[in-house]
Amino acid sequence: MGGGSRTWVGLGLLAGLALCPLVVPMYWVFILTEVLIMGLLAMSFNLLFGGAGLLSFGQASLFGVGAYGAALVLLHGPPSLGLAFAAGVGGAALVSLVIGYLCVRRDEIFFAMLTLGFGMMLFTVAHNWREVTGGSDGLSGFALPTLPVLGLSLFDPRVMYWFTLAVVAAGVGVLWRVHRSSFGLVLRASRENRERLAFVGASVARYRLAAFVVSGTLSGAAGVLFCLFNQMATPDVMHWAYSARPVLMAVLGGSTVFLGPAFGAAAFFALEQAVTSVTDSWMIVLGAVLIPVVLYFPEGILGTLVRWVSGSGRGDRG
Repeated sequence: MGGGSRTWVGLGLLAGLALCPLVVPMYWVFILTEVLIMGLLAMSFNLLFGGAGLLSFGQASLFGVGAYGAALVLLHGPPSLGLAFAAGVGGAALVSLVIGYLCVRRDEIFFAMLTLGFGMMLFTVAHNWREVTGGSDGLSGFALPTLPVLGLSLFDPRVMYWFTLAVVAAGVGVLWRVHRSSFGLVLRASRENRERLAFVGASVARYRLAAFVVSGTLSGAAGVLFCLFNQMATPDVMHWAYSARPVLMAVLGGSTVFLGPAFGAAAFFALEQAVTSVTDSWMIVLGAVLIPVVLYFPEGILGTLVRWVSGSGRGDRG
């Protein structure tokens, strides 16, 4: 598919998503809003996983930093949407810079365990520092800000959806530019052969650190949206088990396709809604679905479909 075709497909998808609140029941507006937020988190994670071959089990901690940063500003400061985003996104960027600096020189299981360790440290801080974070109860009770200039309240589910869509679209645009840039090519080269890349003079650690910061910053932006959507921030979203969600979404949709994790997020929530209407044990069904996906769709559902349609071999696709 050429670049012009991709642009038209992207614009068509964006237009379709923008029209959804006008034609679907309000319940599905809430579900779609959460799908968009988790889709951004999954795609941010995949910049490391699918892009650089780094499996992070601490993505939820950066997601939570963004949520807590926004909640603290809205609870103790002015009801400013700009300040909430600045605190949440800026805090996630700073924390990801520190954690990334200490992690990116390690590979495979060592990197995964380091991110897991740092993530659990942040979860423990959020859970135990009751004076600041509210402990296990989290932070809530703050007023939602209005959109600048427009003056629309985010308390309206449709306004919240459209605002979320705009932020997610901007984040996906950033990830697309990274994916198609020389920086993205170097990341994928480091995934395939780190030693050869270092041999030709590239600083693998520096590129990985930059990717970690971009990934963490966008995860923080998703966390701010999650905080605004739920009107609270809790330590549960910083637990390592929550970090498994973007991993599952990337595997389910396909980490080798740019929109694969977002597709995985939609499939994840669709499956959850379908199964929970019948039984509370929906994780058993999720496991039963993941096993054949991993065995027979090693590139994920969307990734395998793209390969079948294109008729080409494995590799990164837009």
